[in-house]
Amino acid sequence: MQQIGLVLDPCFEEHDTGPGHPERPARLERIRRDLFDSDLKDRCRIVQPRAADDGQLRLVHDPEYIRRVVESCETGQASLDSADTVICTGSDRIARLAAGSLISLTRAVGRGELSRGFAAVRPPGHHAERDLAMGFCLYNNVAVAARNLTENEGLERVLIVDWDVHHGNGTQHIFEEAEDVFFFSVHQWPLYPGTGAREERGRGAGRGATLNCLLPPGSGDEAFLGTLRDELVGAAERFRPEFVLVSAGFDAHRRDPLANLEVSTEAFAEATRIVCDLANRFAGGRVVSTLEGGYDLDALGDSVKAHLEVLLEH
Repeated sequence: MQQIGLVLDPCFEEHDTGPGHPERPARLERIRRDLFDSDLKDRCRIVQPRAADDGQLRLVHDPEYIRRVVESCETGQASLDSADTVICTGSDRIARLAAGSLISLTRAVGRGELSRGFAAVRPPGHHAERDLAMGFCLYNNVAVAARNLTENEGLERVLIVDWDVHHGNGTQHIFEEAEDVFFFSVHQWPLYPGTGAREERGRGAGRGATLNCLLPPGSGDEAFLGTLRDELVGAAERFRPEFVLVSAGFDAHRRDPLANLEVSTEAFAEATRIVCDLANRFAGGRVVSTLEGGYDLDALGDSVKAHLEVLLEH
């Protein structure tokens, strides 16, 4: 039995995006309810939220941008940089807790205190650029955690697997000149944010450390999982990561209202097995996932349960 760390706290529901917004507190309410109603929560070790400080955020974000996030929230601004990225007075605090909790979880797994982990946090992060908020995201949680692993935990190669239905533009751009972080994305094309073309492979020293796999609407389980088995596995064999991070969006699900990739709950469980197998082969089993998208509440709850079940048993 694996010792799995779980970040699961009602504080993340305090990021108020207002009525009708798809990235809403009810997402975390549903996940917490489903994990409490099942035995999954009790089979995990709860990791308490911990806020990222300015120094940790500056690993991937410009200091002026961090100041702007703080000021925009403190002054009651309704959104930041784009109309869909809604904020409230507490959003900077909650976003720091999301990023910092992922740092804590990855540190514990990296040091052998936990086997694996899942962070059920919001706001999500993979659209956040170095100096720009977008796509519901303020701080890039997975990027902050990955850079902390290389800068402060002594790791030399970190793999980020992004299976959210939308391309993780922020994560790609933050690391596109880095050779120590490999960014892999499978996403629907065309779709927001319009980045993630196949020819985007990184720049400079990071050339070849980005791999985008594009799927047309309606692709379904076979194409989604085939991409992971073929393209991701091959990339991991070449890169040989020491740690695997997953931007685990569940909005590729066939019931999700924001996309049309038609992936099933069972496919997310299989995707988790594929990633765990990679982690077992190359990274001593070290894999941590963090919640990104997923906007149908029933599909989100079912998919998170399936994902966590595999993390616990595979």
